[in-house]
Amino acid sequence: MKRFERLGHIRRLDPVADALEIYRLSVAFEFPWDYARALELALYRTYAVPSVGRLLAQTAELTERTQKRYDDTALLLDTVMEHGFTAEEGRTAIRRINQMHRSYDISDDDMRYVLSTFVVIPRRWIDTYGWRRLSRHEIVASTEYYRTLGRHMGIPALPSTYEEFEALLDAYEQAHFGWDEQARHVSDATLGLMVSWYPRPLAPLLRTATLALLDEPLLRAFRYPSPGASTSAFVRRAVRTRGRLVRLLPPRRTPHFARQNWEIKGYPNGYRVADLGTHPVPGLRACPVRHRDASAADPFE
Repeated sequence: MKRFERLGHIRRLDPVADALEIYRLSVAFEFPWDYARALELALYRTYAVPSVGRLLAQTAELTERTQKRYDDTALLLDTVMEHGFTAEEGRTAIRRINQMHRSYDISDDDMRYVLSTFVVIPRRWIDTYGWRRLSRHEIVASTEYYRTLGRHMGIPALPSTYEEFEALLDAYEQAHFGWDEQARHVSDATLGLMVSWYPRPLAPLLRTATLALLDEPLLRAFRYPSPGASTSAFVRRAVRTRGRLVRLLPPRRTPHFARQNWEIKGYPNGYRVADLGTHPVPGLRACPVRHRDASAADPFE
C-alpha cells in the first residue's frame, strides 16, 4: 500500500453514509497518535468553562482518580469508534456515557460545546501537526459521526456542519472561558498526570512543553504564565517535525486503538466496557432526563 492509497479509498466513500468507516480509518489507521493528543486537548480545554471545570472538580474524578478517569474516557469513546453505534459493545459504551452525564445537572449548552470540541479540535490539530491535512471527506465524516453520537446522547439542536460546530466552539469559548479555582485544580491534576507518564526528572520540562501547545485564551483562563514566544515556537516546530517524519513512513497496515496506548495504565488485566466510567456522587444535583431524537429513543436509556 502506498502512503496516500488509503486516502484515495476514503475519497471514494460517501462521507455521510460511510461516516463511521471513514472516521475509523482516520483515527485507527491514518492518525492514531494525533487523534489521541487532539482528543486529550479537546477535553482539557472544556475545563476552562467554569461550569464544566467546577463540576468535574466536585466529582473528584479528575483530581483524585485522574488516571482512571483518563483511561475510562478514552476507552469508552474508542469503543464506539471501533464497534459502531449498533453493535453491543458500542451500545454499552454509549449507555455508560449517558448514565454518567445524566447523573449531574449539565446544561444542553455545555453538552453541545463539549461535543463541538471533539469535532473541531482534531481537525485543527491535524491540519497543524499531522503528516497531512484532513480531507474534506474526513471532515464531513467526523462531523456526521459526532452528530450521531450527540443524538444518541440526547443533545438537542446540534449543528449541521463542521463550520457550524466551529462557530459554536469559538463563540462559546469567547463568552464563557474564565478563571475558576476548582477548574484550575482539575487542570493541574491533568497536567500532573501527563507528565507522570515520563521519568520524574523530565517533569518540569514536559509541563512547560505542554503549556507551550496551549493557546492564549486557555493560558489566561487557568492563569498559567506564558512559556514565552521562543519556547512555544520551538515546541510547536518539534511537533510539526514529527508529522513530517511520519509522512515518510509506510502506511499503517493494522488498526491502532486506544486500549493499545501506553498511557492507558489502569487495566493491565483487561476490562469490561460496562464497568468503565464514573458513578453518581451523593449530594450533587441529578440532571433531568433529556428528550431524545426518535432515532435514539430506545437503545441507550
